[in-house]
Amino acid sequence: MISVHVDAARPGVTINKNLYGHFSEHLGRCVYGGLYVGEDSPIPNVKGMRTDVVEALKRIHVPVLRWPGGCFADEYHWQDGIGPKAGRKRMVNTNWGYVVEDNSFGTHEFMELCSQIGCEPYINANVGAGTVREMAEWVEYLNSEGDSSVVRQRWANGRKEPFGVKYWGVGNESWGCGGNMRPEYYADEYRRYQTYCRNYGENKLFRIACGPSGGDWRWTETLMERAGQHLDALTLHHYTIPGGEWDKKGQATVFDADLYYSTLKNANAMDGIIRAHLAAMDRYDREHRVGLIVDEWGCWYDVEPGTNPGFLYQQNTMRDAMVAALTLNIFNSHADRVCMANIAQTVNVLQAVILTDGDRMVLTPTYHVFDLYQAHMDAALLPSAVFADTLPGGVKQVTASASLKDGAATVTLANLHYSEAAEVLLTVDGMEKAAYEIQLLSAEPHAFNDFDHPADVRIAPSDAIRRTERGLVLTLPPCSVAAVTLRA
Repeated sequence: MISVHVDAARPGVTINKNLYGHFSEHLGRCVYGGLYVGEDSPIPNVKGMRTDVVEALKRIHVPVLRWPGGCFADEYHWQDGIGPKAGRKRMVNTNWGYVVEDNSFGTHEFMELCSQIGCEPYINANVGAGTVREMAEWVEYLNSEGDSSVVRQRWANGRKEPFGVKYWGVGNESWGCGGNMRPEYYADEYRRYQTYCRNYGENKLFRIACGPSGGDWRWTETLMERAGQHLDALTLHHYTIPGGEWDKKGQATVFDADLYYSTLKNANAMDGIIRAHLAAMDRYDREHRVGLIVDEWGCWYDVEPGTNPGFLYQQNTMRDAMVAALTLNIFNSHADRVCMANIAQTVNVLQAVILTDGDRMVLTPTYHVFDLYQAHMDAALLPSAVFADTLPGGVKQVTASASLKDGAATVTLANLHYSEAAEVLLTVDGMEKAAYEIQLLSAEPHAFNDFDHPADVRIAPSDAIRRTERGLVLTLPPCSVAAVTLRA
């Protein structure tokens, strides 16, 4: 029997709700048709934001949303996306599909979207193709109360009060699509750009530097050595590729047990990557002032047949749900240093939580994992230990994390086995006699929701739990995720 032990009597650090953040880029149908349909669309909307998608994101309490990219951020000029829409500049999105970008979704639209969802905006600004002045004036436009020409533009565009944006990214993937920079050069550029991104009023910017891709330890070392004292956090990007080869990613819905386990192995690498970058950061930040943000993560497959290769549209199966559960448990375990994470991406792109087609919408298995994990947001991390055999690829059969908030303990568990159920003994010190309930997401590994069958994969209450003298015994089906809630 697999054993999971939790100590509810020793609450630890707070799990930042921003670990459950999301990412929206001007890529494929993420923004246009996904989040935004325009005020004149027959699809129900409020100020252009499609109502069904906004309501779905509100239900999982999305805490923070990153925009406008991604690679698109470093060719995005914010003044092209303000003012009357008829006069906004048209461009060709050379990063993603060479489609026309009409800039009808810009700064005010993004802020309206965040307001409707109830989340914090995280803006990633242009270093690669932009200027210091352009970035500085965007901060001023968003946050200043002063009577300047830049602020008067905002007034003219219908917003008297400042928006008060806190999270500010200085460049994206500057080692690649954001400028192909060396770490030494980027560190100096970061220092220069952030100098002119001012704090206005009581709003204090949380300055975020472009960190590494995967295992590029040198980038982190160089950035921390040269610019560490000027930043609040640095980013990390790590995608899960089933076989580990970019040119042969494989299909989202076609895989065997070997490829399934290979996917989990590559997702589990996130833990070691985080640990190594934190160790590099520690050499220049012994007080742990600087946070780590994983603002792009998730599964990346070949696009669905017949779709634009530049749109990165893929289906989302229970395999993706397993990756999400495993990854979120890893983030929870590093809640002392990892202060935000943003799954890529929110709608219709990569490991999306929502898919749309015209006026139809589907919630993916990954969406339901975020739903199950909501209770961890801003809760106190509880010490937990899992005693289980490993699967092919070295991942434990069961992954778990636990937290405490408002007197209730939540334990999230996933049985990662491709085909076998797991009997789990769950002991929670300090809550031996607590009332309990369980919510379960379970289906075979290839299962997914589509527009003809939108609810094949969904959360359901379960009776697969019982109290014994030793503790709670759960029977987790293969490829399943559970949230157990205990209330004293």
